[in-house]
Amino acid sequence: MTDSPSPKAPRPLLRRPSEGELIDVAGVAHFFRLTSEQTEGRLAFEEFSLAPGTIGARPHVHEAHDEYFYVLEGELTLHTGDGEVTAGPGSLLAATRGTPHGFRNKGPATARALCLYTPAGYENYFRDVHAAVSAGAEASDQVLAEFRSRYRTGSYPPSVDMP
Repeated sequence: MTDSPSPKAPRPLLRRPSEGELIDVAGVAHFFRLTSEQTEGRLAFEEFSLAPGTIGARPHVHEAHDEYFYVLEGELTLHTGDGEVTAGPGSLLAATRGTPHGFRNKGPATARALCLYTPAGYENYFRDVHAAVSAGAEASDQVLAEFRSRYRTGSYPPSVDMP
């Protein structure tokens, strides 16, 4: 028999409705409910909203993580690599690594959706952009592309700047 304590068993993490990290970037309110810090890097989970006429993300491709979008309210116009489709409540878009995607709110009402990132880490892109804009930088396409490249993300198509 040993006197050493047994390891503490893992416990579930409950996040209340107001618990999370709000990061506002270029007109999109990203409310991260789970980040790398809470999930040991496994995933990040956010709820985001964007007003009518707002571009959430121009078409791009991730090399190091997957994103899953689930529409809660309103409509998202999703870029799929072949064009755009409109997705309403209950729609799910799986943008796995290497998949071109983007989104905007072309509809008349605020859109609200969930996004799951796996593995976690891309939430740091939003933190970095928010910090730069707060320090006076403009969230131009060139600035956003430079930050995205730090997280193994590139524009789509790669050789063309998007309008």
